[in-house]
Amino acid sequence: MSAPMTWAGRPAPASGVHTLRRFAAPREPRQERCELCGVPVAEGNHRHLVDTEERSLACACTPCALLFERPGVAHGRFLSVPDRYLADHDHRLDDNAWELLQIPVSVAFFFRNAALGRLVALYPSPAGATESELDPSTWQSVLGGSRLSQLLEPDVEALLLRRTEGRAECYLVPIDICYELVGRMRLLWQGFDGGAEARADLQAFFEHVERRAEATVGERRP
Repeated sequence: MSAPMTWAGRPAPASGVHTLRRFAAPREPRQERCELCGVPVAEGNHRHLVDTEERSLACACTPCALLFERPGVAHGRFLSVPDRYLADHDHRLDDNAWELLQIPVSVAFFFRNAALGRLVALYPSPAGATESELDPSTWQSVLGGSRLSQLLEPDVEALLLRRTEGRAECYLVPIDICYELVGRMRLLWQGFDGGAEARADLQAFFEHVERRAEATVGERRP
């Protein structure tokens, strides 16, 4: 298994992955504030920005998030994380395809890192987000045929895969919820297989994703 990684695809600092800390540890209720302008924002009702230089997430109020939806603002350092969820129920991966991805657990997410010019593949682990090296030709052969891969926005969106009962389902989701999932699994994981509480939380998480997901254009729903 690879060493724990930050979401940038580089080793995490010894003190832990600061990007995920807000998701990974219990905290006292407090007033959330925009990390750019400092204005208070409602708990659980804020947006996130990707800081492409620090390779981290920042909380933002709606006006700041809308500002950074415009191309070229702040020389492209900050990018607003979109709020779209898409599902491609027609594109399923079998066991052989999953083995090619070299992911040792049942959940993984993939995003295009614009600075590195390549795909980054990560999966949750008790130590945090762990990177799996992925050859570009493997990505193309396994996931390149998915309609969602053609829609994926670099740095701010991810393809979220879950393997169940011999097949894998694929969603296009905001990048921040992938790190929320990593933090939840890190907090709840017990023993070798995660334990009942972690499995129940994972199931609830994907049920939420499915409810949010919109049908891809031309998709045949089961």
